Amino acid sequence: MTDILSQDIQFLPGVGPARKKLLAEEAGINTYGDLLTYYPYKYVDRSRLYSIRELTGDMPYVQVRGKILSYETFVMGPRKERVVAHFSDGTAVMDLTWFNGGKYAKKTYRPGTPYIVFGKPTVFGGRINVVHPDIDEASTLELSSMGLQPYYPTTEKMKKAGLTSRSIERLTKGLVERLKTPLAETLTEGQLARLHLMGRDEALRAIHYPKDARQLERARARLKFEELFYVQLGIVRYASDQRRKYRGYVFARVGGCFNTFYSERLPFALTEAQKRVMREIRRDVGSGRQMNRLLQGDVGSGKTLVALMSMLLAIDNGYQACIMAPTEILAEQHLATIRAFLGPMAVRVELLTGIVKGKRRREVLDGLASGSVQILVGTHAVIEDSVRFARLGFVVVDEQHRFGVAQRAKLWAKSDRPPHILVMTATPIPRTLAMTLYGDLDVSVIDELPPGRKPVATQHVYDSQLPRLYDSIRRQVRLGRQAYIVFPLIEESEKSDLKNLEAGYEQLREVFPEMRLGKVHGRMKPAEKDAEMQLFVSGETQILVATTVIEVGVNVPNASVMVILDAQRFGLSQLHQLRGRVGRGAEQSYCILVTPFKLSDDTRKRIDILCETNDGFRIAEADLKLRGPGDLEGTQQSGMAFDLKIADIARDGQLVQMARDEAQRIIEADPDCHDPRHALLWERLRQLRKGQVNWGAIS
Repeated sequence: MTDILSQDIQFLPGVGPARKKLLAEEAGINTYGDLLTYYPYKYVDRSRLYSIRELTGDMPYVQVRGKILSYETFVMGPRKERVVAHFSDGTAVMDLTWFNGGKYAKKTYRPGTPYIVFGKPTVFGGRINVVHPDIDEASTLELSSMGLQPYYPTTEKMKKAGLTSRSIERLTKGLVERLKTPLAETLTEGQLARLHLMGRDEALRAIHYPKDARQLERARARLKFEELFYVQLGIVRYASDQRRKYRGYVFARVGGCFNTFYSERLPFALTEAQKRVMREIRRDVGSGRQMNRLLQGDVGSGKTLVALMSMLLAIDNGYQACIMAPTEILAEQHLATIRAFLGPMAVRVELLTGIVKGKRRREVLDGLASGSVQILVGTHAVIEDSVRFARLGFVVVDEQHRFGVAQRAKLWAKSDRPPHILVMTATPIPRTLAMTLYGDLDVSVIDELPPGRKPVATQHVYDSQLPRLYDSIRRQVRLGRQAYIVFPLIEESEKSDLKNLEAGYEQLREVFPEMRLGKVHGRMKPAEKDAEMQLFVSGETQILVATTVIEVGVNVPNASVMVILDAQRFGLSQLHQLRGRVGRGAEQSYCILVTPFKLSDDTRKRIDILCETNDGFRIAEADLKLRGPGDLEGTQQSGMAFDLKIADIARDGQLVQMARDEAQRIIEADPDCHDPRHALLWERLRQLRKGQVNWGAIS
């Protein structure tokens, strides 16, 4: 049966070469199998007949049985006409209206013939009216077998060529009728029984033509589980292979560096969450297997401190450590933070970025090759071929979604066996997404802030209230604080009414003539940007006007106000990241979200969530539900938008967990993939892998 599913779609009756081209370009449908997995996006109950007398203008889609009494044609301009059919079922009369295709309707639907009309009722001229209805001869439809009618996604191009949802439904019906023998199963009998899942053949037929809501739900659950299971099986199998293949350096000692730092240099007592994460890391690096761990924690939760203590463990065991950051600003900040933490301790920490040149660069490279540089902080510069470590044992990658997979692999290759990896992110990743996007990593979470940190107070104001807001900023600056004012764009776009950063900057200088303002955006040269940032860090400029270049990593404890203009243009996670730039000192900080009064429901939800909570994980879950995984920070940028046809990582969390558990159960029982009971699964995984992303290898 797999042969019929791989057949070219153009040979299905009703398709042909022209439609095949359109289906391939617009919907990715090239084969019978593609059409069978082109799932409906909604269903309408067609098991019930209404009488015209029952209908009102606010009802959803309905169907009525009756006859066309007569047609009327109304001229609406040159070569334009409206065709109206008067339709009766004996209880009342309603109108069927065509603005396009009226001539076809008059020719096709004959007065006096019984029809079933399906559509959305409205009221026009005091009478029930259905525009562009679906019409079938009553004799060809069996209401009892119709159940739920599927609706398929279509594009404007498809509709113009006559490939409407109804057309796709007819093609799918024709295909299903051609499938005379059951479709091959892709899960084992044991799985179907244990997980109470519907068979594949029944599920693929029922997803298009469900008898009722219960059957539809079971078909959906089966197909979603299968999709998620094979993604997870690939990830878990890869992770298992990697663990068995790569031995890790053993950090057996907790020595002088770690103990001196812990007893003499620790700036404050570790939170319970930091202690828990340190225990997890110590267990990994002492186990003899290579650590691959994702460290999640909100802005300001103390991830850098945990990373530094882990790097000191490496040094105590005779290895070097490296921390790779996505930008020069962030790398320099990590360097300053680490040096401040270490103080007079005899640990050599150096920086390697694009601006470290000449004699200084040679000194750093020589120090790495000899082993005298113990911690290297850098950007992409650290993966260049000229950079050679004496004994690289531990790597920290900050905000890893900003690095390409190939770039990270080059860093791993700088050691005779892969170093231990700690991936840090301040973008909280919902559990279901982390399980898929970073599925081969063990996950640690720092879910509490250091003592003394006050939550940032977040408020929503309309742009008509800006004068009052400017007065509040003035009061904060007079108290010795600093403020960020963030614009969404650098230059005005023709299609956009966004405030222009350049014009906004000049306007703000007039609003705050007594203060010094700085300006930072992505199109500035790195040296200019760094100079402006340094002026803000040192307190020489009181207000920094910026774009989202300040979103990651800028640490100015004295900044207590974050104003985000046109906040409706930002995603939830991005707003949360920007808010994290303030609240880093002991004083109360504020984040002000400025929008126009008119907002969509989704936008208002986003703004409300942000005002209600500072919990990054709750915000990330909400963001995932509102935007879907393909739009989330770091997934599209790294080419990792999910190619899932029916499952939804945001809404199918329980199924993701169930798929993960099942994948782990299979791998534990059959780590070498040789058990004949699972042969079906390994063969299916191999078929799915052809030409697809290896999800397991992403991290």
